[in-house]
This record gives sequence, C-alpha cells and structure tokens, in this order.
Amino acid sequence: MDHPIYLEHPGLIALFGVVIVVMLLLDLGVFNKNSHEISNKEALTWSVVWIGLAMGFSAILYQIAGPTKFYEFQSAYWIEKALSVDNLFVFIMVFKFFSVPNASKHKVLFWGIVGALVLRAIFIFSGAFLIKLTYLNTILGYFDIAELPYNINIIMTLFGLFLIYAGIKSWSSDEENNDADYNQTKGAQLVRKLFKVSDAYDGDKFFTIKDGKRVATRLFMVLAVIEFTDLLFAVDSIPAIFAISDDPFILYTSNIFAILGLRALFFLLDNFLYLFSMLKYGLAIILTFIGFKMIVAPFYHIESVFSLIIIAGVLIGSVLLSVLLAKKPLE
Repeated sequence: MDHPIYLEHPGLIALFGVVIVVMLLLDLGVFNKNSHEISNKEALTWSVVWIGLAMGFSAILYQIAGPTKFYEFQSAYWIEKALSVDNLFVFIMVFKFFSVPNASKHKVLFWGIVGALVLRAIFIFSGAFLIKLTYLNTILGYFDIAELPYNINIIMTLFGLFLIYAGIKSWSSDEENNDADYNQTKGAQLVRKLFKVSDAYDGDKFFTIKDGKRVATRLFMVLAVIEFTDLLFAVDSIPAIFAISDDPFILYTSNIFAILGLRALFFLLDNFLYLFSMLKYGLAIILTFIGFKMIVAPFYHIESVFSLIIIAGVLIGSVLLSVLLAKKPLE
C-alpha cells in the first residue's frame, strides 16, 4: 500500500487549501456579492475555470508524485463529476418545486456546497480509516489465525456489491418523479422541528423577522432539502471513489474540485437537460464497473490508467449519444 501523498508532500495540502479558500472568497465576495441571475455565459466561464483548476492541480500531482496518482485523481474526479450531474437533476426539480427565484439559486448552491466540503471530509477520512481496519487478514491476525492467500477487505466487498446493485437499479429506473413532494423530505421535516418556518421568501435571506420573531425563510428550507439530498447521493459517490485509490488526500481533493464546479454546471444543465438523456445509462455502467473492481481487487488488480480509460470512454459515449438523440423540448 502506498503512503498517503500528503505525508511525502505536505506542501500540497497548503496549495490545495489556498486555491480553494481564495476561489470561494472570490466567488462569494467579489463576483457574486449581490444575488443575481446567472447567465449561460457566466456559468460556462466558471465551469471552465473550475475544470481548469482541477486539471492544473492534477498536472502538479503528475510532476510531483508520478502518473499513478495522476490517473487516480482523474478517475475519482470524473466519477464524482458524473454522479454530481445526476445529483443536479434532482436539485433542478427541488428549485422548481419550491419556486426559488433565479437570483437566489446561487446562494443556496454555494452554502450547500460549503456544507458538502465538511461532510465529504468526514466521510472520506473516516472511511479510509475504517477500510484499513477491516482487511480480513488484519482481523485474523488479532486472533493469531493463519492469513488467507487473498487479503479481502470486508467493507470494500460490501461497497462493491452495493454499487453493482445501484448500477443495475439506475439502469432500470424510471425517470425522476416530477410530482415528488420535497416539502416532506427528511431535511424539510428537520427544519420544521428546529425552527419556525415562514412560507415566504425574503430576498436571499435564510432568516427574517416575522411578527417580531426570528423565523427561517422558505429559502432556508430549500437549503436543508439540498443538503439532505447531497448526503444521500454521497452514499453512491463516496464508496465508488474508494475503488480508485486508498489515499484520502487524492480522494478528497478530486471530490472537492468536482463539486465546487457544480454551481456553474447547474445553471447550464437547467437550460440543456435534454442533452443528457442517456447519462443515467453511462452512470449505471460506471457504478457496476467500479463495484466489480472492488470485489475482484484482492484477486486481480485493475490498473488506474485502465479504469480512467473505461470511465472516460463511457462518459464521453453516453454524452455523445445523448446529443445525437436529443430532442429539444417544446417551450
């Protein structure tokens, strides 16, 4: 097992931290200081910026740590990016359900993603720690039992089975239910238990004063639903990237670069949903492949570069097929 890259190159932590903090401050404090409707041009510009930063960071990894870490970063990045696109489809329906003003969507997405930064860190670093403890030979060693010829990991095997199931389910699932009542989700129910909630918006405020009392606005309710939705989607995406690398720094940085570009990508998808009709089948294939890779890992190692080729090929193929079969919806 390789040593985590941040132990050998601690400067990468500082570089990653500086880039993320500076970009978030620029995004919220300079370019989006005042809530406004995001144009396609602005969304495309920010999408290119975030993807460019991720590619630049991976190039630094290649120079410092070699091609294997580069392949691992790229694979984990594009897996998370693809699964996040699927997540954004639900975000679009949530915003439509709650009739969120276009000018307020960016703020909800911004703070939703800030929450995701914390949750992903907890999931990834605690997951990496647990995986190290659950190798079957490690457990047998505690009881002085002879090691097996193949060092199977219990959690990774369970993750693999789950991802194969998720892939099959995703392939055969019907389109998202546009009639879903997002006002009854766990996130919405929790907010109503903790706060008195107003049924109205007050600009882009999460809290306001009503009848002399401080209450949560409808926008805060939307934020809670978005956070809870992201938490559910992390159940798929986090196990999937553990098949790519056992280095939590690679997994976390690739994950964060992927989700930080989601705000801009959201506004593009909102106008061009019909161009991604076949993506769910591509995601189903990727999830199944990753699950298979996890299960066979103790017996046969699938190289990172091969995984990257499979993931990239499936994603590109599903998007191209979507474009070829696209039928623009009637206004």
